[in-house]
Amino acid sequence: MEHVDCIVIGAGVVGLAVARALALKGREVVVLEAADAIGSATSARNSEVIHAGLYYAPGSLKARLCVAGRERLYAYAAERGIPHRRCGKLIVATEPGQEAALQAMLDRADACGVHDLAELSAAQALALEPALRCSAALLSPSTGIVDSHALMLALRGEAEDHGAMLALKSPVQRVRVLPGGGLEVSVGGDEPMTVQARTVVNAAGLHAQALALRTEGLAADQVPPSHWARGHYFALPGRPAFQRLIYPLPVPGGLGIHVTLDLAGQLRFGPDVQWVPTTPLGAEDYAVDPALAVAFEQAIRRYWPGLPAGRLQPAYAGLRPKPHAPGEPAADFIVSGPAQHGVAGLVNLFGIESPGLTSAIVLGEHVAAVLKDSAT
Repeated sequence: MEHVDCIVIGAGVVGLAVARALALKGREVVVLEAADAIGSATSARNSEVIHAGLYYAPGSLKARLCVAGRERLYAYAAERGIPHRRCGKLIVATEPGQEAALQAMLDRADACGVHDLAELSAAQALALEPALRCSAALLSPSTGIVDSHALMLALRGEAEDHGAMLALKSPVQRVRVLPGGGLEVSVGGDEPMTVQARTVVNAAGLHAQALALRTEGLAADQVPPSHWARGHYFALPGRPAFQRLIYPLPVPGGLGIHVTLDLAGQLRFGPDVQWVPTTPLGAEDYAVDPALAVAFEQAIRRYWPGLPAGRLQPAYAGLRPKPHAPGEPAADFIVSGPAQHGVAGLVNLFGIESPGLTSAIVLGEHVAAVLKDSAT
Protein backbone atom coordinates (compact mmCIF):
# COMPACT_ATOMS: atom_id res chain seq x y z
CA MET A 1 0.00 0.00 0.00
CA GLU A 2 1.22 3.48 -0.89
CA HIS A 3 1.90 5.97 1.93
CA VAL A 4 2.02 9.77 1.55
CA ASP A 5 2.02 12.69 3.94
CA CYS A 6 -0.80 14.84 2.52
CA ILE A 7 -3.60 14.15 0.05
CA VAL A 8 -5.64 17.04 -1.35
CA ILE A 9 -8.84 15.92 -3.03
CA GLY A 10 -9.88 18.29 -5.81
CA ALA A 11 -7.75 20.34 -8.23
CA GLY A 12 -9.88 23.45 -8.48
CA VAL A 13 -8.38 26.79 -7.55
CA VAL A 14 -8.83 26.15 -3.81
CA GLY A 15 -7.42 22.62 -3.89
CA LEU A 16 -4.41 23.81 -5.85
CA ALA A 17 -3.91 26.70 -3.42
CA VAL A 18 -4.04 24.27 -0.49
CA ALA A 19 -1.53 22.01 -2.21
CA ARG A 20 0.76 25.00 -2.82
CA ALA A 21 0.55 26.11 0.81
CA LEU A 22 1.34 22.64 2.14
CA ALA A 23 4.16 22.07 -0.36
CA LEU A 24 5.73 25.41 0.53
CA LYS A 25 5.90 24.16 4.12
CA GLY A 26 7.94 21.18 2.94
CA ARG A 27 5.17 18.62 3.15
CA GLU A 28 4.76 15.77 0.68
CA VAL A 29 1.54 16.44 -1.25
CA VAL A 30 -0.49 14.45 -3.76
CA VAL A 31 -3.52 16.10 -5.40
CA LEU A 32 -6.25 13.73 -6.61
CA GLU A 33 -8.63 15.07 -9.27
CA ALA A 34 -11.55 13.10 -10.70
CA ALA A 35 -11.64 15.00 -14.01
CA ASP A 36 -9.07 14.87 -16.78
CA ALA A 37 -7.99 18.49 -16.25
CA ILE A 38 -7.55 20.93 -13.39
CA GLY A 39 -10.25 23.43 -12.48
CA SER A 40 -12.93 22.27 -14.88
CA ALA A 41 -15.96 22.83 -12.61
CA THR A 42 -16.75 25.86 -10.42
CA SER A 43 -13.26 27.32 -10.85
CA ALA A 44 -13.72 27.54 -14.63
CA ARG A 45 -17.34 28.71 -14.65
CA ASN A 46 -17.55 32.00 -12.80
CA SER A 47 -17.19 35.73 -13.34
CA GLU A 48 -13.38 35.73 -12.80
CA VAL A 49 -13.80 38.75 -10.54
CA ILE A 50 -11.29 39.78 -7.89
CA HIS A 51 -13.69 40.93 -5.18
CA ALA A 52 -12.90 43.82 -2.85
CA GLY A 53 -14.74 42.30 0.15
CA LEU A 54 -17.86 44.43 0.53
CA TYR A 55 -20.63 41.86 0.71
CA TYR A 56 -19.81 39.69 3.68
CA ALA A 57 -20.56 39.72 7.39
CA PRO A 58 -17.82 41.58 9.31
CA GLY A 59 -15.51 39.11 11.02
CA SER A 60 -16.63 36.18 8.88
CA LEU A 61 -14.15 33.94 7.08
CA LYS A 62 -15.48 35.24 3.77
CA ALA A 63 -14.80 38.84 4.80
CA ARG A 64 -11.37 38.24 6.30
CA LEU A 65 -10.07 35.95 3.59
CA CYS A 66 -11.46 38.11 0.78
CA VAL A 67 -9.89 41.35 2.01
CA ALA A 68 -6.53 39.69 2.63
CA GLY A 69 -6.78 37.50 -0.44
CA ARG A 70 -7.53 40.38 -2.80
CA GLU A 71 -4.19 42.07 -2.27
CA ARG A 72 -2.31 38.76 -2.19
CA LEU A 73 -3.92 37.80 -5.49
CA TYR A 74 -3.02 41.10 -7.18
CA ALA A 75 0.59 40.74 -5.98
CA TYR A 76 0.76 37.07 -7.00
CA ALA A 77 -0.66 37.80 -10.44
CA ALA A 78 1.84 40.61 -11.00
CA GLU A 79 4.74 38.48 -9.80
CA ARG A 80 3.77 35.46 -11.91
CA GLY A 81 2.66 37.26 -15.06
CA ILE A 82 -0.97 36.14 -14.67
CA PRO A 83 -3.26 38.29 -16.84
CA HIS A 84 -5.39 40.55 -14.64
CA ARG A 85 -6.71 44.08 -14.45
CA ARG A 86 -7.73 46.28 -11.54
CA CYS A 87 -10.59 47.78 -13.52
CA GLY A 88 -12.86 48.82 -10.63
CA LYS A 89 -16.60 48.46 -10.38
CA LEU A 90 -19.73 50.46 -9.72
CA ILE A 91 -22.50 49.16 -7.48
CA VAL A 92 -25.62 51.03 -8.51
CA ALA A 93 -28.98 52.02 -7.08
CA THR A 94 -31.40 52.18 -9.99
CA GLU A 95 -34.02 54.11 -8.03
CA PRO A 96 -33.92 56.41 -4.98
CA GLY A 97 -35.52 53.79 -2.76
CA GLN A 98 -32.38 51.66 -3.06
CA GLU A 99 -29.96 54.30 -1.85
CA ALA A 100 -30.29 53.30 1.80
CA ALA A 101 -29.07 49.83 0.80
CA LEU A 102 -25.99 51.42 -0.76
CA GLN A 103 -25.27 53.22 2.50
CA ALA A 104 -25.66 49.96 4.43
CA MET A 105 -23.20 48.33 2.04
CA LEU A 106 -20.75 51.18 2.57
CA ASP A 107 -21.00 50.78 6.35
CA ARG A 108 -20.56 47.00 6.15
CA ALA A 109 -17.56 47.32 3.83
CA ASP A 110 -15.91 49.73 6.25
CA ALA A 111 -16.48 47.27 9.10
CA CYS A 112 -14.81 44.58 6.97
CA GLY A 113 -11.72 46.71 6.38
CA VAL A 114 -12.61 47.96 2.91
CA HIS A 115 -12.03 51.70 3.22
CA ASP A 116 -11.60 52.82 -0.39
CA LEU A 117 -15.24 52.93 -1.54
CA ALA A 118 -16.40 56.27 -2.92
CA GLU A 119 -20.00 57.50 -2.88
CA LEU A 120 -21.08 58.86 -6.26
CA SER A 121 -24.08 60.87 -7.34
CA ALA A 122 -25.88 59.91 -10.52
CA ALA A 123 -24.00 62.62 -12.40
CA GLN A 124 -20.63 61.46 -11.10
CA ALA A 125 -21.40 57.84 -12.01
CA LEU A 126 -22.50 58.81 -15.51
CA ALA A 127 -19.34 60.85 -15.97
CA LEU A 128 -17.42 57.60 -15.50
CA GLU A 129 -19.82 55.37 -17.44
CA PRO A 130 -22.06 57.41 -19.78
CA ALA A 131 -24.20 54.42 -20.79
CA LEU A 132 -25.27 53.83 -17.20
CA ARG A 133 -28.59 54.76 -15.59
CA CYS A 134 -28.68 55.05 -11.80
CA SER A 135 -29.70 57.35 -8.98
CA ALA A 136 -26.49 56.82 -6.98
CA ALA A 137 -23.53 54.46 -6.92
CA LEU A 138 -20.52 53.23 -5.00
CA LEU A 139 -17.16 53.05 -6.74
CA SER A 140 -14.94 50.14 -5.71
CA PRO A 141 -11.48 50.79 -7.15
CA SER A 142 -10.03 47.56 -5.70
CA THR A 143 -12.29 45.25 -7.72
CA GLY A 144 -10.75 43.61 -10.76
CA ILE A 145 -10.64 40.61 -13.07
CA VAL A 146 -8.18 37.75 -13.44
CA ASP A 147 -7.53 34.88 -15.83
CA SER A 148 -8.63 32.06 -13.55
CA HIS A 149 -7.05 29.30 -15.64
CA ALA A 150 -3.68 31.07 -15.73
CA LEU A 151 -3.95 31.47 -11.95
CA MET A 152 -4.57 27.75 -11.51
CA LEU A 153 -1.65 26.88 -13.78
CA ALA A 154 0.59 29.12 -11.65
CA LEU A 155 -0.60 27.54 -8.38
CA ARG A 156 -0.13 24.06 -9.81
CA GLY A 157 3.32 24.95 -11.12
CA GLU A 158 4.50 26.38 -7.83
CA ALA A 159 3.15 23.40 -5.90
CA GLU A 160 4.90 20.99 -8.27
CA ASP A 161 8.12 23.01 -8.07
CA HIS A 162 8.07 22.24 -4.35
CA GLY A 163 7.45 18.53 -4.81
CA ALA A 164 3.67 18.20 -5.06
CA MET A 165 2.26 15.65 -7.50
CA LEU A 166 -1.04 15.77 -9.40
CA ALA A 167 -3.04 12.70 -10.42
CA LEU A 168 -5.86 13.36 -12.89
CA LYS A 169 -8.71 10.94 -13.60
CA SER A 170 -8.39 9.76 -10.01
CA PRO A 171 -11.85 9.87 -8.40
CA VAL A 172 -11.88 9.21 -4.67
CA GLN A 173 -14.39 6.52 -3.82
CA ARG A 174 -14.15 6.64 -0.05
CA VAL A 175 -12.00 7.74 2.88
CA ARG A 176 -11.54 5.68 6.03
CA VAL A 177 -10.29 6.93 9.38
CA LEU A 178 -7.71 4.42 10.63
CA PRO A 179 -7.87 3.32 14.26
CA GLY A 180 -4.18 3.99 14.84
CA GLY A 181 -4.23 7.41 13.21
CA GLY A 182 -4.08 8.56 9.64
CA LEU A 183 -6.56 8.07 6.84
CA GLU A 184 -6.97 5.56 4.05
CA VAL A 185 -8.10 6.86 0.66
CA SER A 186 -9.56 4.54 -1.97
CA VAL A 187 -9.05 5.83 -5.49
CA GLY A 188 -10.89 4.62 -8.59
CA GLY A 189 -10.21 5.34 -12.23
CA ASP A 190 -8.15 3.35 -14.71
CA GLU A 191 -5.67 2.25 -12.04
CA PRO A 192 -7.56 1.80 -8.74
CA MET A 193 -5.42 2.01 -5.65
CA THR A 194 -5.51 2.58 -1.91
CA VAL A 195 -3.29 5.18 -0.29
CA GLN A 196 -2.65 5.95 3.37
CA ALA A 197 -2.05 9.55 4.38
CA ARG A 198 -1.39 11.48 7.57
CA THR A 199 -3.43 14.42 6.27
CA VAL A 200 -6.42 14.62 3.91
CA VAL A 201 -8.01 17.85 2.70
CA ASN A 202 -11.40 17.48 1.07
CA ALA A 203 -11.52 20.33 -1.47
CA ALA A 204 -13.99 18.56 -3.74
CA GLY A 205 -16.17 21.64 -4.23
CA LEU A 206 -19.63 20.68 -5.42
CA HIS A 207 -19.10 17.11 -4.22
CA ALA A 208 -17.40 17.83 -0.90
CA GLN A 209 -20.43 16.81 1.16
CA ALA A 210 -20.94 13.60 -0.81
CA LEU A 211 -17.30 12.69 -0.24
CA ALA A 212 -17.52 13.53 3.47
CA LEU A 213 -20.51 11.21 3.76
CA ARG A 214 -18.30 8.46 2.30
CA THR A 215 -15.70 9.04 5.00
CA GLU A 216 -15.88 6.11 7.41
CA GLY A 217 -15.22 7.31 10.95
CA LEU A 218 -16.56 10.84 10.41
CA ALA A 219 -19.88 11.45 12.17
CA ALA A 220 -22.66 12.20 9.70
CA ASP A 221 -23.78 15.19 11.77
CA GLN A 222 -20.45 16.84 10.87
CA VAL A 223 -21.53 17.07 7.22
CA PRO A 224 -23.83 20.01 6.45
CA PRO A 225 -26.56 19.71 3.82
CA SER A 226 -25.49 20.27 0.23
CA HIS A 227 -27.19 23.00 -1.85
CA TRP A 228 -26.39 23.99 -5.41
CA ALA A 229 -27.23 27.11 -7.37
CA ARG A 230 -26.77 27.28 -11.11
CA GLY A 231 -25.86 30.63 -12.60
CA HIS A 232 -26.14 31.41 -16.31
CA TYR A 233 -24.05 33.86 -18.30
CA PHE A 234 -24.73 35.67 -21.56
CA ALA A 235 -22.25 37.52 -23.76
CA LEU A 236 -22.67 40.59 -25.94
CA PRO A 237 -20.37 40.79 -28.97
CA GLY A 238 -19.03 44.08 -30.21
CA ARG A 239 -17.51 47.16 -28.68
CA PRO A 240 -18.09 47.22 -24.88
CA ALA A 241 -20.31 49.95 -23.48
CA PHE A 242 -18.53 49.96 -20.09
CA GLN A 243 -14.95 50.19 -18.86
CA ARG A 244 -15.74 48.96 -15.35
CA LEU A 245 -17.79 46.17 -13.86
CA ILE A 246 -21.39 47.20 -13.14
CA TYR A 247 -23.27 45.51 -10.29
CA PRO A 248 -26.84 46.04 -9.15
CA LEU A 249 -27.66 45.56 -5.49
CA PRO A 250 -27.40 41.94 -4.31
CA VAL A 251 -30.35 39.56 -4.59
CA PRO A 252 -31.11 36.49 -2.44
CA GLY A 253 -28.51 33.84 -3.25
CA GLY A 254 -26.27 36.03 -5.37
CA LEU A 255 -24.95 39.42 -6.36
CA GLY A 256 -27.46 40.12 -9.12
CA ILE A 257 -27.07 39.94 -12.90
CA HIS A 258 -24.03 42.13 -13.34
CA VAL A 259 -21.76 43.34 -16.10
CA THR A 260 -18.32 41.82 -16.17
CA LEU A 261 -15.54 42.20 -18.69
CA ASP A 262 -13.21 39.51 -19.87
CA LEU A 263 -9.56 40.40 -20.35
CA ALA A 264 -10.19 40.97 -24.05
CA GLY A 265 -12.80 43.57 -23.14
CA GLN A 266 -15.93 41.65 -24.16
CA LEU A 267 -19.03 42.18 -22.03
CA ARG A 268 -20.55 39.28 -20.11
CA PHE A 269 -23.69 39.32 -18.00
CA GLY A 270 -24.62 37.08 -15.11
CA PRO A 271 -25.05 35.08 -13.14
CA ASP A 272 -28.68 34.65 -12.21
CA VAL A 273 -29.58 32.27 -9.36
CA GLN A 274 -31.40 29.03 -10.08
CA TRP A 275 -31.46 26.55 -7.21
CA VAL A 276 -31.05 23.03 -8.58
CA PRO A 277 -30.87 19.52 -7.11
CA THR A 278 -27.45 18.06 -6.45
CA THR A 279 -26.32 15.30 -8.81
CA PRO A 280 -23.63 12.62 -8.77
CA LEU A 281 -20.17 13.41 -10.07
CA GLY A 282 -20.24 13.68 -13.85
CA ALA A 283 -23.98 14.40 -14.09
CA GLU A 284 -23.79 18.18 -13.57
CA ASP A 285 -26.04 20.21 -15.89
CA TYR A 286 -24.37 23.25 -17.43
CA ALA A 287 -26.92 23.98 -20.14
CA VAL A 288 -27.93 27.58 -20.86
CA ASP A 289 -31.49 28.03 -22.10
CA PRO A 290 -31.45 30.79 -24.75
CA ALA A 291 -34.96 31.78 -23.60
CA LEU A 292 -33.43 33.16 -20.41
CA ALA A 293 -32.18 36.09 -22.47
CA VAL A 294 -35.57 37.79 -22.04
CA ALA A 295 -35.25 37.91 -18.23
CA PHE A 296 -31.61 38.95 -18.54
CA GLU A 297 -32.52 41.86 -20.82
CA GLN A 298 -35.15 43.06 -18.34
CA ALA A 299 -32.66 42.96 -15.45
CA ILE A 300 -29.86 44.64 -17.41
CA ARG A 301 -32.06 47.46 -18.72
CA ARG A 302 -32.65 48.65 -15.17
CA TYR A 303 -29.11 50.04 -15.24
CA TRP A 304 -28.37 50.01 -18.99
CA PRO A 305 -31.43 51.17 -20.95
CA GLY A 306 -29.43 51.17 -24.17
CA LEU A 307 -28.86 47.41 -24.24
CA PRO A 308 -29.45 46.37 -27.88
CA ALA A 309 -32.51 44.14 -28.16
CA GLY A 310 -32.01 40.51 -29.10
CA ARG A 311 -28.20 40.64 -29.07
CA LEU A 312 -27.41 38.59 -25.97
CA GLN A 313 -25.81 35.24 -26.74
CA PRO A 314 -25.70 32.23 -24.39
CA ALA A 315 -22.17 31.91 -23.00
CA TYR A 316 -21.86 29.33 -20.22
CA ALA A 317 -23.26 28.27 -16.85
CA GLY A 318 -21.67 27.48 -13.53
CA LEU A 319 -22.70 25.63 -10.39
CA ARG A 320 -21.98 27.03 -6.94
CA PRO A 321 -21.88 24.97 -3.73
CA LYS A 322 -24.01 27.02 -1.36
CA PRO A 323 -23.54 26.81 2.42
CA HIS A 324 -27.20 27.76 2.93
CA ALA A 325 -30.58 26.69 1.58
CA PRO A 326 -32.94 28.82 -0.54
CA GLY A 327 -34.57 31.47 1.63
CA GLU A 328 -31.93 31.28 4.36
CA PRO A 329 -29.47 34.09 5.09
CA ALA A 330 -26.15 33.89 3.28
CA ALA A 331 -23.75 31.68 5.24
CA ASP A 332 -20.00 31.64 5.70
CA PHE A 333 -17.35 29.33 4.28
CA ILE A 334 -17.13 26.13 6.34
CA VAL A 335 -13.61 24.97 7.17
CA SER A 336 -14.24 21.87 9.25
CA GLY A 337 -11.04 20.63 10.87
CA PRO A 338 -10.09 18.40 13.79
CA ALA A 339 -11.28 20.99 16.31
CA GLN A 340 -14.78 20.66 14.85
CA HIS A 341 -15.14 16.96 14.05
CA GLY A 342 -12.41 15.30 16.14
CA VAL A 343 -10.64 13.44 13.33
CA ALA A 344 -6.91 14.17 13.36
CA GLY A 345 -5.44 15.21 10.01
CA LEU A 346 -8.76 15.76 8.19
CA VAL A 347 -10.10 19.07 6.87
CA ASN A 348 -13.37 19.29 4.94
CA LEU A 349 -14.12 22.45 2.95
CA PHE A 350 -17.83 23.05 2.43
CA GLY A 351 -19.71 25.83 0.65
CA ILE A 352 -16.65 27.41 -0.94
CA GLU A 353 -18.43 29.66 -3.40
CA SER A 354 -17.67 33.33 -4.11
CA PRO A 355 -15.29 34.85 -3.03
CA GLY A 356 -13.40 31.55 -3.22
CA LEU A 357 -11.38 32.61 -6.26
CA THR A 358 -10.30 35.88 -4.65
CA SER A 359 -9.58 34.16 -1.34
CA ALA A 360 -7.88 31.05 -2.69
CA ILE A 361 -4.26 31.83 -1.79
CA VAL A 362 -4.98 32.87 1.79
CA LEU A 363 -7.62 30.14 2.18
CA GLY A 364 -4.95 27.60 1.26
CA GLU A 365 -2.65 29.06 3.89
CA HIS A 366 -5.50 29.07 6.41
CA VAL A 367 -6.06 25.34 5.85
CA ALA A 368 -2.34 24.66 6.25
CA ALA A 369 -2.41 26.59 9.54
CA VAL A 370 -5.46 24.65 10.76
CA LEU A 371 -3.59 21.40 10.15
CA LYS A 372 -0.42 22.69 11.84
CA ASP A 373 -2.34 23.92 14.88
CA SER A 374 -4.20 20.62 15.21
CA ALA A 375 -0.93 18.70 15.16
CA THR A 376 0.63 20.66 18.03
